[in-house]
Amino acid sequence: MAVKIRLFRAGSKKKPFYRIVVSDSTSPRDGKFIEVLGYYDPAKGIENANLKKELYEAWITKGAEPTQTVKNIVKSLTK
Repeated sequence: MAVKIRLFRAGSKKKPFYRIVVSDSTSPRDGKFIEVLGYYDPAKGIENANLKKELYEAWITKGAEPTQTVKNIVKSLTK
């Protein structure tokens, strides 16, 4: 089972809100997930994103593969 760290879209039409989740790579984008690691609201900007860094690092060590967008968000949060 390949595990990915990716964005889960929530919110209303034309007002997206994303959760950073760990999910199976075969599940759909807004489908079943394993754990929520944080959130990202593009309307409020990247500086208001929230990420549980301990959980993120734990999933990376277990072999979870983050998407490019999640990598960019984590990189921006660690500056």
